[in-house]
Amino acid sequence: MRRHEEGATPTDRDAESGWEVVHPLGGTSLDGVRMAGFRDRIAAGLDLRVLPQPSVVVVIELGGNPVAVESATGNQPMTSLVASLSPGPARIRGERIECVEVCLSPRAAYALLGVSPRELDGSVTALDDLWGRHERRLREQLTDATTWHERLALMDGFLTKRASGAPPMSPEVAAAWDTIVARRGRIRVGDLATSCGWSRKRLWSRFSAQIGLTPKRAAMLVRFDHAARALRAGRSPSDVALACGYSDQPHFHRDVLALAGCTPGALADRAASAD
Repeated sequence: MRRHEEGATPTDRDAESGWEVVHPLGGTSLDGVRMAGFRDRIAAGLDLRVLPQPSVVVVIELGGNPVAVESATGNQPMTSLVASLSPGPARIRGERIECVEVCLSPRAAYALLGVSPRELDGSVTALDDLWGRHERRLREQLTDATTWHERLALMDGFLTKRASGAPPMSPEVAAAWDTIVARRGRIRVGDLATSCGWSRKRLWSRFSAQIGLTPKRAAMLVRFDHAARALRAGRSPSDVALACGYSDQPHFHRDVLALAGCTPGALADRAASAD
């Protein structure tokens, strides 16, 4: 394994896979922000199906090799991208990838992206469409940096600066999202509305505008994320459906098909092949 620079730490997944994966030592300066540097050390190539998850994912490619993003809108080369909470069927391919990846909680995404999350729903978007010249300058700085420590520090500083003038999410919306996460998606919209003192209609409107999904869809997404993690860990679809609180197997099948575009069994097989 390649030695990592001081100020950044590797994960334990890169030795066998050929991927160098580096995290900032001590985490990041902002709540709801995780980041890592990735480098394809043995030219293994990337072929990744994008799954919905409770984070908005930002990727900035630094090796001069744009990734190919296949989605419902066609096939596009991108040097940087944003995948929304529920990006729809999408696949990312690339060679000799070297990039910084940032995962944003919905609250962080609302503050940092500069657009309404609703505009990103169901898509993988080019980051320069959102950040324009700021994205281009940031990518140049990240590419010129010689160590992962410097790159991750630059990324952290850029996001911290953007956050300084960012609009805050409504406390009621933030609390509703936190409740959905804490309950692993197993909560009724009516109970959410009651907990924040709003009508269902007002919660639906404000939550959708600031999170990018309806409360019902958000709960569905969070539950799916726990189910997908359990499937990747090797648990059977029937066990996962029961543990994650789905009413029955058809309910689990419908939700996975709606979010991942495949059956629970196919999702489990896909996870096994990726390992």
